[in-house]
Order: sequence, then C-alpha cells, then structure tokens
Amino acid sequence: MKHLLLSWQSWAVLSACFAALTAIFAKIGVENVNSEFATFIRTIVILFVLGAILTATNQFQPLSAISSRTYLFLVLSGAATGASWICYFRALQLGDAARVAPIDKLSVVLVAVFGVTFLKEHLSLSNWGGVALIATGAVLVGYKG
Repeated sequence: MKHLLLSWQSWAVLSACFAALTAIFAKIGVENVNSEFATFIRTIVILFVLGAILTATNQFQPLSAISSRTYLFLVLSGAATGASWICYFRALQLGDAARVAPIDKLSVVLVAVFGVTFLKEHLSLSNWGGVALIATGAVLVGYKG
C-alpha cells in the first residue's frame, strides 16, 4: 500500500477520478447559479480544504523561503487555473458534461505540445501516437452527431 502512495501513477489515477467527479458535481451545481459565482464558491472550498490539509500535516512553509521566480510561475499557474475553471463552468452550464469534459481534456494534448516546445521534454513516436489518439477521442466524444 505504501508503494501505491509513492507512485505518480496512483496519484494520476486518483486525479482523474476526482476530475470526473468534479465534472458531474459541477454540472449539477451550476444549474441555478451564475457560472462565475459557482467558480468563486468552488475556490473558497478549495482554499479551506487545502488549508486544513496543510495544517493537519504541518506542511506550511515560510513565505520568505520561496523564490520570486517560483512566486511568478505559481501566480501565472493560478491565473491560468482560474481562467480554465471559469471557462469550464461556463461550458458545463451550456453543454453536456459527457461532451464538455473530453474537450477540456484536450489540455493533455496541449501539455504534450507545450512540454516538448517550452520544457524541452521528449516524447517517443508511440507517445505522439497516444497524444493523437487522445485528441481524436476527445473530438469524437465532444462531437454531437
């Protein structure tokens, strides 16, 4: 069991499970509220949950121990996350969760492209084949035919 908690694959699968629940819960949650306000409520919940986890596990760090470069990229990441959530909740309000979520997961394809382009990561031919299949699958599931 300890090995599973140290495995990035286990955490990635858990992330996918929680992301799936996020789509279902959010679709129901945005039925009778403005999507931006729903995003605001969700953000407050996340702040409280993370604060509780950090407190319970004694993982708070001194803010002065964090470099300005780290702050810059965390702020940029937070801004991108906020923009993503606003767009995602609006899409869920307007469309079916079963179609919105796969299109949202085109982010997997974009991460591969951005990772190779900006982070100089390397993907094999079979990796690129998987990326192409993800893109194709997301478009096919998102297509209302």
